[in-house]
Amino acid sequence: MASWSPDTPCSCDCFASVPPASALPAVIFAKNSDRPRDEVQEVVFVPAATHVPGSRLQCTYIEVEQVSKTHAVILSRPSWLWGAEMGANEHGVCIGNEAVWTKEPVGEGEALLGMDLLRLALERGSSAREALHVITVLLERYGQGGSCREDPMPFCYHNTFLLADRTEAWVLETAGRLWAAQRIQEGVRNISNQLSIGTDISAEHPELRPHARAQGWWDGQGTFDFAQVFSLSQQPVRMEAAKARFRAGRELLQQQQGGITAEVMMGILRDKESGICMDSGGFRTTASMVSVLPRDPSQPCVHFLTATPDPSRSVFKPFIFGVGAAQAPQVLSPTFGAQDPVRTLPRFQTQVDRRHSLYRGHQVALGLMESEQAQGQQLRQKQRDLEQEGLEVVRGLLTRECAPPAQELGSLFQAFVEKESQAYA
Repeated sequence: MASWSPDTPCSCDCFASVPPASALPAVIFAKNSDRPRDEVQEVVFVPAATHVPGSRLQCTYIEVEQVSKTHAVILSRPSWLWGAEMGANEHGVCIGNEAVWTKEPVGEGEALLGMDLLRLALERGSSAREALHVITVLLERYGQGGSCREDPMPFCYHNTFLLADRTEAWVLETAGRLWAAQRIQEGVRNISNQLSIGTDISAEHPELRPHARAQGWWDGQGTFDFAQVFSLSQQPVRMEAAKARFRAGRELLQQQQGGITAEVMMGILRDKESGICMDSGGFRTTASMVSVLPRDPSQPCVHFLTATPDPSRSVFKPFIFGVGAAQAPQVLSPTFGAQDPVRTLPRFQTQVDRRHSLYRGHQVALGLMESEQAQGQQLRQKQRDLEQEGLEVVRGLLTRECAPPAQELGSLFQAFVEKESQAYA
């Protein structure tokens, strides 16, 4: 099974700002999901639920045991799989994942995808720390593996995660079933397709150091630097590029420390010069997300999602868990049941059209922006105006200056999706 090749695209970027780095008393989370160019991401709302004891849950490739209760979640996910690239739950937990390759070999068997682990953690964890525990327990029991793209040629990797809630953030980095985690209680942090936890380890797998010593990667005497010990001695070209993106992302965060807002995070996600806003080699940023997680539990968490590619020409639309929260049909991809190429064996031998209606409208708009200068500028201005409208609504909500009625909060995302769809009509 192929795990990596020099031409294999592999890039994502996650960011977190924890007070006092944020301009307001809130943790701010952001991610660009960089995936195969034509892959469609849908935004899926899953309400909280109770489940029959002993029931099983079908993930992308394997089944796991279900828990008695699951939290409501909002997910941005490649529409062919069960898990998600990024998302949030009703308790204000946000998670994004990244591909990573280490000295630990990538398994050839199908197991849980990193994206499956992300969704499972959101459905089961009521804090970032709880969600981290969910991932590590499931990783130990089921392992991680299986192709991470909709293609006959398998593409497999291990995962790193950035988890955040109203009070703190965590970085979790894995190598097979092994892992290390770092707690971030203030300041800024980002991850970009490489191991980044060095000696500042807050928690770890009990066999992490014994395994490294047994493999001859660490002498057991000197300082234990997780990234140094487990990173490949010869980095692939794409992972070298990830280092540059990681440094650029860190610098962009540090430049804004003390003044980081949702708008600042959106600007970082739109930065093309650094490669954070990706569009190269058959790969691009296919969806983006920014979340504001206020320290004050009486204030709602707000999650801005694009549901469309290229954040520099997309609209971040606000979602809030609350009365009236429901699935927006315009950002839900069609389903194909048992005939889906991910369900029939051998997998991915055919292709299906997974574009949802907002994606289709956005494709037309992108084409006009590139070919019709006047009309393209008008469309881009409509996008900016709509996004600004959403930001103003959220600003009024968080400052309590002009909050919409509580019964309207849950339907905000749906309303903005409809407005964007109308702009493209």
